[in-house]
Formats: sequence, structure tokens, C-alpha cells
Amino acid sequence: MLIAFSVSPLGGESENVGEAVAAAVRVVRESGLPHQLTAMYTIVEGEWDEVMGVVRRATDVLLARYPRVSLVLKADIRPGYTGQLESKVARVEEYLAE
Repeated sequence: MLIAFSVSPLGGESENVGEAVAAAVRVVRESGLPHQLTAMYTIVEGEWDEVMGVVRRATDVLLARYPRVSLVLKADIRPGYTGQLESKVARVEEYLAE
């Protein structure tokens, strides 16, 4: 499965969220799961429990520092498929090359 998620503080701390996002991304990187950081979301690939565990830990890191956080989550759940983080993009690139 692929999970695209964004977690950030809300309220007075929401003007500069780069440091908070870095703390969440650090959790993703430490997980060892395939991932991609984009300007709006972090995309993580893996099995349901491991991916959702990473999202939970990343959220908890922010909740330890901020009284309120926002979590946006989008999932592509396709059992039996792996390597979709790269192959989905590659398929689109093939169409663009035509």
C-alpha cells in the first residue's frame, strides 16, 4: 500500500512548520520503508500495519511538542503489489514519452 500523508502543527505555531515536518520525516526515514518526500506530502510504501505505525509515530512526535496537529492521509490499497512508489511514476513517464 501507498500512504501519502501530511502532518503539521495547528495554531500559533503553524506559520513555520519546516522544523516540525523534519521531525516527522525523520520518523519515516528511521522506519526503513520506501518513501518519497514531496512539497506537500510524504509518501510511504509498505504493509498496512507498518505504514500506519509510521504515520502514528510521526504524528506522536509532533503531539509531544505541539498542543494540536493536523493529519491529512490518502491511501492506495492494492494487496499483492510492491514497488509502486517508483512503478506508478514510470508508467506515467512512458505515456509522456510517446
